[in-house]
Amino acid sequence: MSSDAPRWEAPRGGDRHVSTPEVDRPAPSVSAPPRALAHPLPAGMRDLLPEEARRRRALAKRVLDHFVLYGYQPVALPAFEFAEVLERGLGTLDAADVLRFIEPESGEVAALRPDMTPQIARLVATRLADAPRPIRLCYEGTVFRLRQGRARRHRQIPQAGVELYGVGTLGGDLEILRLAASSVREAGLDRFVVDLGHAMIARALLDAVPAGLAAELSEVLELKDASRLAAVLASPRAADVPRRIVAAIAALPDLAGGGEADPDGAVVFGRAAQLLSGTPAEAPLAELRALWDAARASPELGPALRVDLGELRGLAYYTGAIFHVLAEGPGEAIAAGGRYDMLLSRFGLPMPAVGFALYLDAVAWARDAASAADDPAPRVLLAVPPERSEPLAAALRGLGVPVVAHPPDQDPEGYAQAWRFSHLVRERDGSIVLEVLPGGGEPGADALPATLDDAAVAQAIVLKTRATPPGGK
Repeated sequence: MSSDAPRWEAPRGGDRHVSTPEVDRPAPSVSAPPRALAHPLPAGMRDLLPEEARRRRALAKRVLDHFVLYGYQPVALPAFEFAEVLERGLGTLDAADVLRFIEPESGEVAALRPDMTPQIARLVATRLADAPRPIRLCYEGTVFRLRQGRARRHRQIPQAGVELYGVGTLGGDLEILRLAASSVREAGLDRFVVDLGHAMIARALLDAVPAGLAAELSEVLELKDASRLAAVLASPRAADVPRRIVAAIAALPDLAGGGEADPDGAVVFGRAAQLLSGTPAEAPLAELRALWDAARASPELGPALRVDLGELRGLAYYTGAIFHVLAEGPGEAIAAGGRYDMLLSRFGLPMPAVGFALYLDAVAWARDAASAADDPAPRVLLAVPPERSEPLAAALRGLGVPVVAHPPDQDPEGYAQAWRFSHLVRERDGSIVLEVLPGGGEPGADALPATLDDAAVAQAIVLKTRATPPGGK
């Protein structure tokens, strides 16, 4: 390509559907759709272009490797299962929430997974039923949901998470909370909040309310709509509900604390103890307080902890402590989890269970908001004569450096910048010159004697690009 040819730059993550370089061609007619819309994706689906895909892959690998360091072993799961299996794990699946279809070989209704925890429960109950406990598993994959929150626009939600089976409440909950906090830090975020609650506090109170009214109250509590909550509780339908239960439910949205105003949680837990004393929520409150006190004593958790006794999670399988992790940027949780001791019993193998998932897109969003630095990703473009490019490329690949050979006379600098290579190697004045490109580090160039053999040149390039050979530290 000549230097005065039209210049194309690889699209960034936000540039959807763009896949071909800009070239001279007739202007489209008024009636023709833009090229990006000529082959649209289904609503909520999206492509990841090279740089965004690289960043996603690097983030997923980083957190999965972190899980493995803590003894969690990876498993891989199918993208869809028979709806009956997912219904057993999640409760009845609302058709508005789940992408369903008829599986052609069996004629059975199948569904794209809206959550991976029931799948792993099925796997443990069938394939790992006799495995020694505790069982520690981790995973990475995409779930598919139709109904999304305000900030989550996509149907496909990439996750990475862990499941811990066979460890009871306090010990297991604390292990998962610590791992969630350390995983968020490993992902590059230092400023975040861990909001802690208990699924059975609100649920125990709602169990004392007629079913129809309880469903409406649950919806209102999830929205934290205090005025509507007061109106529902003051309606004739709540006339027969014990006044102590009404007072406790009405107070739930305000039972939140921690942070600078109430660092040890004494205020919120003291008020909750008065309101919930003598109600079915008294026991889960005591369980949450024990976890709070243990977590507060943990250096990696204490400063980040908050408590929210009115938290209700949409998934029905939670039976104990629940939490979500919040950071500036996405306007929604970047991680969430909790305890679900009854889930395995639905698959015939009763066992305590707790886990969490990181939402990778939300984590990436929070990283951008925090200006978190990406790990260096050296990619070298070789613009040297063919007799040298192939052996040098082989030597670099053997050291773990991604490399592409490019004709020296076809605008290597423009190509390298368009496709975001970090370094450009070419011959100049009898030397091999390694140039640092934008995004590859401090700008500059280093000259190496052309008389060096390929192995020596490759080693020098590795040092200059700060690449780590396989097995290196």
